[in-house]
Amino acid sequence: RAALKIPGVRGVLVGFFAYCAAEATVIQWTSSYLAGARGVSEKLAAAFASFFFIGMTVGRFLSGFVADRLGDRRMIRIGIVTALVGAVCIMLPLETTVVALVGFVVVGLGCAPVYPAIIHSTPSCFGADNAQAIIGVQMACAYVGSTFMPPLFGVLAEHTTLLLLPFYLALFLGLSFLMLERAYKKV
Repeated sequence: RAALKIPGVRGVLVGFFAYCAAEATVIQWTSSYLAGARGVSEKLAAAFASFFFIGMTVGRFLSGFVADRLGDRRMIRIGIVTALVGAVCIMLPLETTVVALVGFVVVGLGCAPVYPAIIHSTPSCFGADNAQAIIGVQMACAYVGSTFMPPLFGVLAEHTTLLLLPFYLALFLGLSFLMLERAYKKV
């Protein structure tokens, strides 16, 4: 309870929840989106869903080279903005399936540094003595976001359309960016 009273902690928790909601949703719904909304065959859609992971793998590799130079906060900003650019690519009209595929790679590239940078920044933002408790709560928020938000998207898509996926991603990525920025201003 004491950790939650530290200025900025609640914002980081909401930001982390939102980020994990976006990441888990793209992981779980990419192939369904490609097959159901973009008309890609189910076999190709399943193969193309790996594009997100290719982007994330390349992004994590590259992040390792620049993380110390840029710092956690810049890595988070760059990552979320990059993922938002990818979401916009996915939003483009249906005739641009190739751009949507590139968009999933860009989303993965953007997501790559965010999770590790949020965790890594916790001791410097909130103190080493508070870090263990805050990271524990961050993990809980991460699990809640990644457990409940992808099924919520499924319910929304069932009642509307799978075309909502990039907008859903943009909503959570935008919320993550705003909450993390607000939180870090309080630190």
